[in-house]
Amino acid sequence: MNLFYIPTISSESVRVTLSEEESKHACRVLRLKSKDLITLLDGVGGTYLAEIDDANPKHCTVVILKYDFEPKSLKNIHIAIAPTKNIDRIEWFLEKTTELGIDEITLLLCKNSERKQIKEDRLEKILVSAMKQSKRTHLPKLNTLISFKEFIIKHPHAALAHCFENDKTTLKDVFRPNDYPILIGPEGDFSLDEIETAQKAGYDFVTLGKNRLRTETAGLYACMQCLLID
Repeated sequence: MNLFYIPTISSESVRVTLSEEESKHACRVLRLKSKDLITLLDGVGGTYLAEIDDANPKHCTVVILKYDFEPKSLKNIHIAIAPTKNIDRIEWFLEKTTELGIDEITLLLCKNSERKQIKEDRLEKILVSAMKQSKRTHLPKLNTLISFKEFIIKHPHAALAHCFENDKTTLKDVFRPNDYPILIGPEGDFSLDEIETAQKAGYDFVTLGKNRLRTETAGLYACMQCLLID
């Protein structure tokens, strides 16, 4: 069944109007008609079975028939990652980790970052699309671009993956189910100053295997490792 994202909907809703973008997709692209059934997602666990009442391509109106709720996992996976110079790579990362089950993404501005600006609206659309494609009921939280130092202050406990020779452990040995982000650096890796700052803050240094990975691959690998931890 076709899925549509309506963040303003609630369990108390009876009649809802889709956004203009979703209305156009439903009525012009999919050519849905009155009485057709669709599924709405609120992004926070709610799933709504709805029947189209007014198939208007600018403001399609539906009637809610049934509401279901899926609670969020007790394990919160949070990857803090530096956007890549080629934005397509970070968009790929967002898409794939959303499909897998990531909960939160923070975009990091590091000393060696080659991309210092992002279009958050576009990235949000990628997350929504991936959520619908994978039939997830929870939309990952996307945090705005933040400097490495600011992030350290906000998150006193975390794991950091870097390519320098250093004593490292595995994510399996240190991962915590809540408030424990994993930091992935830019193409040029974290700077020595950043690594020293993280070390002073008490961060865990983790290995992501013997191979040197691209930024987006490292983020995806870290997400998978967290998912596999019991």
